[in-house]
Amino acid sequence: MLLNLPNCLTLLRIALIPVFVAVFYSGQVWANEMAALVFALAAITDWLDGYFARRLDQTSAFGAFLDPVADKLMVAVALILLVEANPWPGLAIPAAIIIGREITVSALREWMAEMGERGTVKVSMIGKFKTSAQMIAILFLLYRDPLLGLSVETIGYVALYVSAWLTVWSMFVYLRAAWPSLVGGEK
Repeated sequence: MLLNLPNCLTLLRIALIPVFVAVFYSGQVWANEMAALVFALAAITDWLDGYFARRLDQTSAFGAFLDPVADKLMVAVALILLVEANPWPGLAIPAAIIIGREITVSALREWMAEMGERGTVKVSMIGKFKTSAQMIAILFLLYRDPLLGLSVETIGYVALYVSAWLTVWSMFVYLRAAWPSLVGGEK
């Protein structure tokens, strides 16, 4: 079924992207908090769509395709906006690593699927940790304001660097798993 609850949640996540961008650029005094809230809502829909797909047995090929696309779009847009707002190498480099990895692994999965070996590069537990670290980092970097005396922005940067490290690590795990197929036909 094309429009089941999990797929609707995924489509909602995509629909939140222009809302997120508009709020980010609104210039309002509440823009940081609201952008963080919209991003948090998108992150929650990411968890909920997977939960409901399994719980209600509503997995679909459409959902399996669209869910990672929605995730990558929201993360890439958020990172690009954050770098544009603060063009500092300490932010731009991990953002480029994260976006570059997503493109590389997506291309690798597509190529492995064409080879009939998509299962070789299926999502791993390290990928789930990477995603969690990314969501926390971006959420805190968007919010920026101190909370309960803690520097949320500093926590966001630490989480971003952890996320970038996990990003590189998970990419190498995927590349190592695919390596025999990548070089198998070469002499």
